[in-house]
Amino acid sequence: MNTFFIAGGLGLAYLLWPRAPFRRLGLTLVIVALPLTGFIFLSGWDAVGLPDVPTNLWGGLMVTIVVAAVGIATALPVGILLALGRRSHLVIVRWLSIGLIELPRGVPLVTVLFMANTMLPLFLPTGLNPDKLVRALVGITFFAAAYLAEIIRGGLQAIPRGQYEAASALGLGYWKTMVLIILPQALKVAVPNIVSINIGLFKDTSLLLIVGIFDFLSTIETARIDPRWAAPTISTTGYAFAAVVYFSFCFGMSRYGALIERRLSRDHGR
Repeated sequence: MNTFFIAGGLGLAYLLWPRAPFRRLGLTLVIVALPLTGFIFLSGWDAVGLPDVPTNLWGGLMVTIVVAAVGIATALPVGILLALGRRSHLVIVRWLSIGLIELPRGVPLVTVLFMANTMLPLFLPTGLNPDKLVRALVGITFFAAAYLAEIIRGGLQAIPRGQYEAASALGLGYWKTMVLIILPQALKVAVPNIVSINIGLFKDTSLLLIVGIFDFLSTIETARIDPRWAAPTISTTGYAFAAVVYFSFCFGMSRYGALIERRLSRDHGR
């Protein structure tokens, strides 16, 4: 699992990083990591001498990073599909997309997590009961995707009508027009808001304790009240360390978003 996320992160860095040497290094590491990921997925962790740890034993910073990474990686494509569905001329698709957007946006994230934890198994076949971490991932993904869908829809509305007409004049179909012409421009406009949603999603992982998942902040809180760690400075140092970690991740995402904006602005200026 960790190898999978490392490979995905390096692949994203390869696509977005502006300097060629780093891109070549990222591509090399991805080529090495993906076969290892496939081998572990097919053979299990026992094949490499590591025990298989169930997700109910996961906790701490790893849970925060995994939930945030999966939520960020999956919410954007789902948000794009919902944004396109809301602008669709098909009535069923449009109203279904509106419902999937407005329902998560109308309730707090805590409510979405409770619904995912208690109601998701009711909609699945008998015998298929995902663990709490998977349910939380589904809830967080749809919650973030609902907000991203409206941001992307705003970017789509900012594209001039002439872009659609030019694509039609070239004989491009709907999906080619969206993928090759419209969506790249819309996502460029929406980059600052997308980064803001991703930063908020990373911080909202602290709500996982509501459904019994111990994230990074929950682990610090548990250590603070543990008699074996009791000391006058535990609370201060623990929360100070949590603040440093959250600030580092959020500031890093903010600066990376600014880097993407500058790169896209230079490409647009050419």
